Amino acid sequence: MDPQSLVVLLVMGALAGAINSAVGSGSLLTLPVLLALGLDPGTAVRTNTMGMAFSTVGSFLGYRREIREEWRDVRGLAVVVLICAAIGSCLLLVSPPGALQVVVPILIVVALVLVVFQKRLTSWIPRRTDGAGTGGTSAAAYRSAGLRISMGAASMYGGYFTAAQGILYLGLLGAFTGRSMKSLNAVKNLFGLLVNAVAALVYLVAHVAFGAEVRWEGIAAIAVGGLLGGYFGSRLTKGLPEWALRGTIVVVVLIALVRQFIG
Repeated sequence: MDPQSLVVLLVMGALAGAINSAVGSGSLLTLPVLLALGLDPGTAVRTNTMGMAFSTVGSFLGYRREIREEWRDVRGLAVVVLICAAIGSCLLLVSPPGALQVVVPILIVVALVLVVFQKRLTSWIPRRTDGAGTGGTSAAAYRSAGLRISMGAASMYGGYFTAAQGILYLGLLGAFTGRSMKSLNAVKNLFGLLVNAVAALVYLVAHVAFGAEVRWEGIAAIAVGGLLGGYFGSRLTKGLPEWALRGTIVVVVLIALVRQFIG
């Protein structure tokens, strides 16, 4: 990659890191750049995921106090997220590139529906689950089978592609717990770190053991920008009102859909 391309990746990585802290889907900024540079989809996704893993580190550091307060309630769900993310990242290594073009728009639409209709879904879910009481305390909601299955599927997608996983997490967590998007950001950033870390580890092993291609200079540029953007973005996000966060999600999702259908 030439120096100009690396500068672009650095800048887009910083912006993506800030967006990941707020709502997720920052990879929708960096991944198209990698594809435009001529990388095949598999190489682009692996390179992007390994670089953007550092943005989730920045977000984690920015929310470390809030994550510490939530950890006891979410640790069981975190195990589900880790296992399913590992499965998803392994699937990427063996699936055809065209599969990405089919599954991504569908899941992005699902994320948009979850965010827009979160309050209505919150009132519906407790009546439809078998006494789980998902409308009650967050601790009980985190242990519900419905949330664990849904988050497992979202994490498998996250390990497979990573883009828009944060939006899926916010939509699912909000629908099952009834909590605001803003209050769930710490949990979303924790799970984002877990998914990106395990996916990056799988891709690293595949690169060393089986020669799965990655572009290290691209990883480095995205990593530096993402780490800075993730940390400072998390500080900015804490001051955003709920309506601004939800509105940002909708805008980002719509942009993602436009990219998918006309890109």
